[in-house]
Amino acid sequence: MNQPPGSNPSDPYMRQEQTFPHLNDEMAERVASYGREEFVPKGTLLIRRGDRRVDYLFVLEGCIEVYDLDEAGRPNVFTVHGPHQFTGEVDLFSGREILVNSRAGADTRLIRVAPADFRRLVSAEPDIGEIIMRAFILRRVGLIQHGHGGVTLAGSAHGADTIRLRSFLIRNGYPYRLLDTEIDEDARHLIDSFGLEPEECPVVITPDRKVLRNPGNAELADELGFSIHVDSRHVYDLAVVGAGPAGLAAAVYAASEGLDTLVLEALAPGGQAGTSSKIENYLGFPTGISGQALAGRAQVQAMKFGAHLAVSRAVVGLDCSRHPYRLTMDDGSTVQARAVVVATGARYRKLSVPDYERFEGLGVHYAATAMEATLCSNEDVVVVGGGNSAGQAAVFLSRSASHVHVLVRSGGLAATMSDYLVQRIAQSPRITLHTYCQIDGLEGDTYLRAVTWCDKDGRRSTHAIGGLFVMIGAEPNTGWLNGCLDLDGNGFVKTGSQCPTTAVDSPYATTLNGVFAVGDVRSGSVKRVASGVGEGSVVVQAIHRYLHPGG
Repeated sequence: MNQPPGSNPSDPYMRQEQTFPHLNDEMAERVASYGREEFVPKGTLLIRRGDRRVDYLFVLEGCIEVYDLDEAGRPNVFTVHGPHQFTGEVDLFSGREILVNSRAGADTRLIRVAPADFRRLVSAEPDIGEIIMRAFILRRVGLIQHGHGGVTLAGSAHGADTIRLRSFLIRNGYPYRLLDTEIDEDARHLIDSFGLEPEECPVVITPDRKVLRNPGNAELADELGFSIHVDSRHVYDLAVVGAGPAGLAAAVYAASEGLDTLVLEALAPGGQAGTSSKIENYLGFPTGISGQALAGRAQVQAMKFGAHLAVSRAVVGLDCSRHPYRLTMDDGSTVQARAVVVATGARYRKLSVPDYERFEGLGVHYAATAMEATLCSNEDVVVVGGGNSAGQAAVFLSRSASHVHVLVRSGGLAATMSDYLVQRIAQSPRITLHTYCQIDGLEGDTYLRAVTWCDKDGRRSTHAIGGLFVMIGAEPNTGWLNGCLDLDGNGFVKTGSQCPTTAVDSPYATTLNGVFAVGDVRSGSVKRVASGVGEGSVVVQAIHRYLHPGG
């Protein structure tokens, strides 16, 4: 057994046959054909935390121990792979830094498969590849649930920067342990042991005891090895800007069809959809799936086919005066690509209310995930908006909040929200819909404490509120395009029939040859996950026609 069973039925470590599978003799022979056999004595360090592009190791005899280090620097072995089992999790595909260490737990005979040969194995042996992929995904979930190989985040759980860092780690699937400096005695002891003052928090402490004082997202990504090195001299076939559903779909189909593909993402995979607690009307998931889980699977799928993903790399400019096109990122680095897919999506608009910016991250939120739900548990909350994202947030938050108030400026939800969400909101005793209403004022001290709204007759009411979730309208993320593409009156990218001079016949072609737009950023698009995925997959045909005319 690889891990003592716990009490959580969702713990992947309890799903032994899927998380830590044994391959049969015939499969083992096939794996062996992709690598080379070697003998390693007990205690040999095989994989070190921080390594990149490590080998896939398959055990023939003996065992491999997987471990991280405790606060005293002592090995904490939490998994042991025996005969016909294998090492690895999703970072074998990503090129990110490995989170944990591995060593021979006994004199061991193993098969070592190099990264390029491992990709061939997963592609050419689909039955084995399926087992490996499932195990890798479950192992990452296990690392996250147990905090293995992760960092320690110390700060006020309700603090804006703590929330920002915590959200960044969660959405990028990175294990962490939160110590709330307001209530956790261990947090105070930890801060004292590092000679820190409370006002220096939040801090991120790495396993090698390096302290990052309130790091920016890009700094944290670089320190933890999220980011991959992008060679400015290399010319990619395709650069996909944005890793929401549309961008990830484009990356999966482009990479699977042999295009040298790079995905550039400013924050984390998933886009707005990645913040959804549960998407229930996406084809193939009858019980629903969280936006983060869907994005995580799509990310692994794209990397499986060879796509490269650079996280925390915001594109700030497009040089369309030359070809290959040159994209400039916020750190000053550049990328070259023969074709570009614009998939930067849209962001929720902000409310025009006094003190609004003051409470952003301190009670005002743009996502409703388990983290935000915990912050306002057993308190009243307000959701502003009438689209599906607002409906999903209201239903999800009603499980933990005392009551959910949904505010819309119109007379109802039917015109803008899927019927299944409209019905759930109407039937829930813990959700109240307020029509013809808008936010009029915010009050609080360190955090948001109360919200005032008024109705169409001017009647104002103030309520004690633990969280305000703003999900209204959308503003396209197109400021980085530098006038290279034609935009509509609202700033969305014109495509297809809106661009009569387009050289490639495609509903996703823009006014610039070789640049395409898909998903929410595209003028006239349907703001749904399924439509974004469809556009991202279909656009690859047009990219091929552009890159290989007459082919």
